[in-house]
Amino acid sequence: MKTLTLEEACAALAAGEAVVLPTDTVFGVGVSVAAARVPDGLYRLKHRDGGKPVAWLVDGPASLDRYGAAVPAYARRLARAFWPGALTLVVRAADAVPRAFQSEAGTIGLRMPDSADALALIRAAECPLAVTSANFSGAPATDDASALDPALVAATAGLYLSPDAGGTSAASHASPTDGPALPSTVLDCTEEHPRVLREGALSWDVLKGALS
Repeated sequence: MKTLTLEEACAALAAGEAVVLPTDTVFGVGVSVAAARVPDGLYRLKHRDGGKPVAWLVDGPASLDRYGAAVPAYARRLARAFWPGALTLVVRAADAVPRAFQSEAGTIGLRMPDSADALALIRAAECPLAVTSANFSGAPATDDASALDPALVAATAGLYLSPDAGGTSAASHASPTDGPALPSTVLDCTEEHPRVLREGALSWDVLKGALS
C-alpha cells in the first residue's frame, strides 16, 4: 500500500488526484476542490452513482461564511462548540462553491475535522478537500488503516500518513475503536431550526445543549 508524505499528498491533490487520508472519524478519500472542480472522480473511485453530495473538510469556522450563504446564527454556535469535531453542517452554498459540488437544493456540507493530519493537508492544499469515506460503495467504512481496501488505495495517489501518526506504514497507523467506526453527525442548517440528517459520532442530545 503506497504511503505519501505531506508534500507528496499535496502535490497529488494539486494535480487533481485523489488521496486517502485519516480523519477523526473514519478514513476518507478526497480531492482538492480547487484542482478537481467536480466530484465525478470520487464517484467512479467508489463505484457509486453520482448525485449524492460530497462534504468538504475545512480548516476553521470562518469557512462557514466563505462557503455558506445566509448561515443561521445557531450554525455558528454549533461550529464554535463542536469544531474541530465530528459534526458536518449543511448550509446553503455560496457562489464560491462550484455547482458540481452543491446538492440539487444548492447546499454544501462543511466540517472541520479534529485531526492534525487532515488539517495539515487542508492547509497545505490551501483549499477545502471534498472527502467521502474511503470504502467502495456498500462496503463498511473504517478507522483502521490496516482494514482499508488495498484496491481502493491503489486507485488513488496513495495513503497520506504523517510520521507523527506512529510510522509511515498503514498498519502502524491502525487506531480502531471498540465498536463500529462512526462517521460524523450531519445537521441540516438551512431552516429556522437544525434537523438531523444522519446521527453519527455526536448524538442529538449532546448537540442541542449548545443551542439552549
